[in-house]
Amino acid sequence: MEISLFLAKFWGWYLLIFFFILSLNPRRIKQIFDDLKDEKFLIIFAFFAITVGLLNIIIHNIWEPNYKLIATLIGWSSLFLGLALFIFPQRTVKFLIILNVKLVQVIYSLLFLVGLYLLNVVYDIVPV
Repeated sequence: MEISLFLAKFWGWYLLIFFFILSLNPRRIKQIFDDLKDEKFLIIFAFFAITVGLLNIIIHNIWEPNYKLIATLIGWSSLFLGLALFIFPQRTVKFLIILNVKLVQVIYSLLFLVGLYLLNVVYDIVPV
């Protein structure tokens, strides 16, 4: 399987699952932000985000204007988020909390729509 299709499938399922978990259990969001105040959790989360982002970028750094770009941007976003949490933990957590409070509906909608788009590319549910 081509790596771009694999990442589209992986990130598509990941985003949809994450969307449904947060939709069905909104308390989980508060728990995540509470956990980010714990330095041990923050370091593990930052390390994991850096690792996932770096792996994604190393194996897939394609800047074509199609679904491949989404997989690349997710990798870069993960890397930058992990680095920001590792280098500037308090400032980044405050920014994430503000972003979440003001744009929670937009973020949920994007999770759902991007996940659906990526899965549609892989499984060709709705022909384009």
